[in-house]
Amino acid sequence: MLGGGAHSGWPRLGRGLVLPDGRHAPPPSTTNHATYQGVTPVKSTVESLSDTRVRLSVEVPFEELEPQLRQAYKKIGAQVRIPGFRPGKAPARIIDQRVGRGAVLAEAIDAALPEQYVAALTEHDIKALGRPTIEPGEIADGKPLTFTAEVDVVPDFELPDPSTLTVTVDEITVEDSEIDEQLQNLRTRFGTLKGVDRAVQDGDFLSLDLKATVDGEEVEGGSADGISFEVGSESLLDGLDAAVVGLSAGETTTFTTKLVGGEHAGRDSLVEVKVNSVKERELPELDDDFATLASEHDTLDELRADLRGNLENRAQALRAEQIRVKTAEALVEATGIPTPEGVVAEEVEHNKGHLLEQLGQINTSLEDFLARQDKTVEEFDAELAEQASTALRNQLVLDKLAEQQETEVSDQELTFAVVQRAQRQGVPQNQLQQYADQLMRNGQLRSIVADLRRSKALESVVEAATITDTAGFTLGEDELFPGRREAREAQAAAEAADADKGEGEE
Repeated sequence: MLGGGAHSGWPRLGRGLVLPDGRHAPPPSTTNHATYQGVTPVKSTVESLSDTRVRLSVEVPFEELEPQLRQAYKKIGAQVRIPGFRPGKAPARIIDQRVGRGAVLAEAIDAALPEQYVAALTEHDIKALGRPTIEPGEIADGKPLTFTAEVDVVPDFELPDPSTLTVTVDEITVEDSEIDEQLQNLRTRFGTLKGVDRAVQDGDFLSLDLKATVDGEEVEGGSADGISFEVGSESLLDGLDAAVVGLSAGETTTFTTKLVGGEHAGRDSLVEVKVNSVKERELPELDDDFATLASEHDTLDELRADLRGNLENRAQALRAEQIRVKTAEALVEATGIPTPEGVVAEEVEHNKGHLLEQLGQINTSLEDFLARQDKTVEEFDAELAEQASTALRNQLVLDKLAEQQETEVSDQELTFAVVQRAQRQGVPQNQLQQYADQLMRNGQLRSIVADLRRSKALESVVEAATITDTAGFTLGEDELFPGRREAREAQAAAEAADADKGEGEE
């Protein structure tokens, strides 16, 4: 119904923005003005409140509400049972007598407001963001409908020449220590466990029995026998690692820990732990035999070279993301685009509320959740606001760039993106068409196309900008877009093979 705040008839605007660094963030999209282009408010004015917010004042003659009044009578008539009339067949004067003319007016105006609001946006060519705050005027029979609407808007800004942008990213280096760490991880994977007759040490593998009590009463679900546990992993209860070090098989001790779930969440519990057995990991020797065991290589030197190549490829992929993030940052900074604070506040509220719902399902408060991250609520709110602001400004700048460049998304690019998304979600190959149809019904294909346009627009900026690493080396195509040259050559080869095949069939 009518009143201050966002109108209940308006859904949240489009979500699903993919940032240049691959994270998902959901700032609202601009309003689709075309929805109500056939509705024209008789009188509307616009007042700029700031660079990112406007106030619309709209006045609609009462006679312009006739279509909504007819619909209101029809809707109310179908809901109210009136003796002597079939549902929906009672005349207007009878409905006025039974439910009151005011209820009909409220229903009609409630339906008219969104249409008139969007028509005013269209009239003044305003690109709105987020949900408006509507303040209706006095509602009176026969009097014009008046209301004001405040809403964030896409601010005016100029795009810089991408060739003037300079970006510095990390140099790719792989240290010997990183290769040593990879080798150690391999040795751990191929290690074997053997029993030892000594006190527990850090890194040992234990079989444990646990029993938790609160005020002398055993905690429901707080006992377990034969649990496997690696000392030092901190994977079970706080204080367990320290409690078992120094014990031998067959010995028992107790320690106090704070429970994080169940009916006693947040309370201290006394936990009794018994060590059943102690084992240590025995690692294979680091030699050519190990290289043969752990890989397809014959020597340790070959294995080290392969690990180095893998680390370099991984570092190159990570730097490619850094290039996109920093280039987007440079582009947005050069525009000087202001932040629509109302939209950011709305996003913070939405995301925080979603997190609170998730925490409530596991009986955890926001304060406890943040305490484990050594973070205050104020710091968390500021972090959410910064993320939302960055996401929104990135979207607005890249959308304008894509529009300026008339960036298009081909059917092949869209298909590839949908298939990739389906694979990430584990959709079977034989259900890809059903998955694509579902995306279309849900309106998500439009969001995917928008994301692809932004990605292509950003790619054009990366190509035009001057990008160097911290060693002073100017990056070329192979460094900026790892694998693109190989993909292009593979596509050309496939097209040539198809052409040769076609000629052979002729």
